Amino acid sequence: MNVARTFLKSGISLFAVLALCPLAPAFAEDAPPEPPADIIVYGRAIEQIGIASTASEGTVGYRDFEQRPLSRVGELAENVPGLIATQHSGTGKANQFFLRGFNLDHGTDLAGFVDGAPINMRSHGHGQGYLDLNFLIPEMVERIDYRKGPYSVESGDFSAAGSLAFQTKRELEAPFAQLTGGSFGYARALVGGSGNVGEGTLLAALDGTVSNGPWVLNERLRKLNGLLKYSSATAQDGWSLGLSGYGAKWQSTDQVPERVIASGLIPRLGFIDGDLGGKTTRFGLNFQRNSANLTASAYAIHYRFRLTSNFTYLLDDPIDGDEFQQRDQREIFGGSIRYRIQPDAQLSLRVGVDTRYDRIGKVGLYHSAGGIRTSTVREDRVDEYSGGLLAEAEWKPVESLRIIAGLRGDAIGYRVRSDLAVNSGKGSDGFLAPKFALAWKAAPALELYANYGESFHSNDVRGATITVDPASGDPADRVPVFSRARGAELGARVESGALTASLVGYWLKLGSELVFVGDAGTTEPSDASRRYGVEASLFWKPAKWLTIDGTAASTNARFRGVTPGFERIPGAVSNVISGGVHANLGYGFGTSVRLRHFGSAPLIEDGSVRSEPTTLVNLGGYWTRGRVHVAIDLLNAFNAKDPDISYFYASRLPGEPADGVEDRHIHPVEPRQVRATVKLTF
Repeated sequence: MNVARTFLKSGISLFAVLALCPLAPAFAEDAPPEPPADIIVYGRAIEQIGIASTASEGTVGYRDFEQRPLSRVGELAENVPGLIATQHSGTGKANQFFLRGFNLDHGTDLAGFVDGAPINMRSHGHGQGYLDLNFLIPEMVERIDYRKGPYSVESGDFSAAGSLAFQTKRELEAPFAQLTGGSFGYARALVGGSGNVGEGTLLAALDGTVSNGPWVLNERLRKLNGLLKYSSATAQDGWSLGLSGYGAKWQSTDQVPERVIASGLIPRLGFIDGDLGGKTTRFGLNFQRNSANLTASAYAIHYRFRLTSNFTYLLDDPIDGDEFQQRDQREIFGGSIRYRIQPDAQLSLRVGVDTRYDRIGKVGLYHSAGGIRTSTVREDRVDEYSGGLLAEAEWKPVESLRIIAGLRGDAIGYRVRSDLAVNSGKGSDGFLAPKFALAWKAAPALELYANYGESFHSNDVRGATITVDPASGDPADRVPVFSRARGAELGARVESGALTASLVGYWLKLGSELVFVGDAGTTEPSDASRRYGVEASLFWKPAKWLTIDGTAASTNARFRGVTPGFERIPGAVSNVISGGVHANLGYGFGTSVRLRHFGSAPLIEDGSVRSEPTTLVNLGGYWTRGRVHVAIDLLNAFNAKDPDISYFYASRLPGEPADGVEDRHIHPVEPRQVRATVKLTF
């Protein structure tokens, strides 16, 4: 009966009905086999003029990042111009993201999707909007569609800064086996292949990784990913059913106080608590159906998460320490439908429905010691369900002008059953968001845009029912379910032969900022904020063998309505520069150089303490001959010793004052390392 109710609430039965519907190298001899026509090869080569509604959206195809050094899976997100992915803990934990002056923590205002299913976790044990990309197999990603800002009707929960949608491949050019080995005990094995089964194509891939990492405390990462996908007909007019599986276990070296490194108590890559780490399990089932006017998806996800952390050491509990554990166990069900109607050549209408149900069997916070739970701070069961309706009209009064107007409505209902009865409750809330865009093709190679849109991030619904702080026993203020974001943008896009470039000015107001709280290890709602900035991007192929790309962004971010002098937003990076050069040198040889820089950021509201800027350079060399491909990546080529992430808060070590010592806490970038890959196709 419970299962039946779950599927009814999530709307899966509606989407199940759809399943029953009819369903350039320099030397040619070194070139790999041509991919099937159905696969996007160079996403950035797909013209966006006449299609895109903003200057800050686009598509990146797999071949755009195939020969790009990656130190971790989350860096796939860095294919979105201006987006930075860092890490402040173990490899198995979700990355820390930065975009347009946001410290997005683990995804609080960055929406992610894979094959139509959302990745962000609502009311999560570690942080609202938790966006963990580690279950993706990079080689199985066909393309990444990205949008920045809240201007599209597709932009719903967690999308104030932007959204990225990963689409996995339907078939492979040839079966292959791949081995990677590298510094600090890194080893990875990947096998994949596809073939005709019945009237469709079956793709299978299995990916395993082990690593100790460069840390004094061995990371002992053990990770296994798998993908099984059956597809019928084509991506434009067909369907697919995919099953993904992911499991990871690791030990963590979290951020540490700078004073401990400076005193020589621990080395720069050292640790304070050796019992930290995590474990994640995720299984996902995805269905997609596409036709000329209809797209639909349905998904079911099984998820388990456990994370042990310690950021303040002996500040709150000088006897047993401040180590804590967070857990999350849930199933997620949902889907979406989009239907397009075109009455005439000038008018196009699109309507859609989204639905999602999170059945959270356990989300909890616990005291721990030695990595073992000792007592419960809070443990809850949560049912959170949502529905969204959207409508959009695109009108072309003349051939060179497109006017796009849309409206999106979302509703979230919830029920919280807490171990502390006064914190239990249920309720619901709704949100209405208008969207508007102008796109004017001023010249054959130039399109200008003006955009306005509203969106939101949802808050943890446990905050909507709380009355008593379970840790202190003090009264607690409730927070609204929705936090509104309003944004506007002016932009220009140039597409001329081998050159694609864009320039954007943007503005965004957020009703409530979600900020990281060091002694809680999570995010909490804070004051309203505003941002404005400018962003420029370039993708250029001056020759068939040479590709250059780059992005530069500058953002001014401030709290609104706060005490003068305390307007700075902690962690809001103001300047980001990224880019690279890829060259095909002939005879099967290629090389890649990538640079990533993000500037200093305030760490407290008065701006008196700031983080250090971070600059990394990665190098790659590649050789392909027939069915053999060899890659050598040099990560952090200049062995920078910059921080990957910085925070400022109080912590306490043995012998320090009872109220602790306020200090910057950093997680260093990983030192220089080499990885070599050999890939054989069959």
